[in-house]
Amino acid sequence: MGNHAPIGVFDSGIGGLTVAREIMRQIPEERLVYFGDTARVPYGSKSQNTIIHFVRQIVRFLETKEVKAIVVACNTASAYALETIEKEIDVPVIGVVKPGAKTAAKASKNGRIGVIATDATINSGLYTKFIQSINPNLQVFGKACPLFVPLVEEGLTHDFVTEEIAKRYLKELKEKEIDTLILGCTHYPLLRSLIGGVMGDAVQLVNPAYETALGLRRLLTEKRLLSEDAACAEGKYEFFVSDGAEKFRVFANSILPYEIQTTQIVDIEKY
Repeated sequence: MGNHAPIGVFDSGIGGLTVAREIMRQIPEERLVYFGDTARVPYGSKSQNTIIHFVRQIVRFLETKEVKAIVVACNTASAYALETIEKEIDVPVIGVVKPGAKTAAKASKNGRIGVIATDATINSGLYTKFIQSINPNLQVFGKACPLFVPLVEEGLTHDFVTEEIAKRYLKELKEKEIDTLILGCTHYPLLRSLIGGVMGDAVQLVNPAYETALGLRRLLTEKRLLSEDAACAEGKYEFFVSDGAEKFRVFANSILPYEIQTTQIVDIEKY
């Protein structure tokens, strides 16, 4: 393995590409293997046992790629499966919940923080737990926004329908007078401008994808796994999915700073 081994990043679908994008920007010298479980998306409506089963399969696949660290680039999987797989594998693992929670706790001035995420992430209460472990006086208001994921997957990030749904979802949080809002699903940064427009300038948006990339850099430095020089461009980034490779590739090329030439399909049930 060693410093030149790639970082494994996975998500239930395309949302984790926002995390991959930030890793490419913040740690450009690192190699990366991404897996999107596009055949079984969304995770947000599934049970904890099902999610843990899926995550174990994905981790086994990433281990065949000899990754030196794994990023759980999915809030639902971070909430429901991170603690389990941390105990089961030898490579360091980082999720997206803790970095976002820490940033929000520091950012809030009035002590009222909102979290928007999938049903599973909200029901897990993990953001509330982490934020209040930092400061018990902080109030956390969660709101599930399940329609955001399919709207993003359909490319409707600037559509009037999406804006209308956002207004309905976010009305409750506006009434709570929050000053900080965590985009608690990796799809949601792709709606950042729309959500920001609905919430107004007084509310600071926290993007856990960015915070996770910074946290990953710190983790790799601490474990002495940070790549010492830039990896060669050819084969630096690899992308795998469980279904819909071409649709994934087109979407990825619309948001990543690097153009994907190929995306391979993996039969994840074999792992």
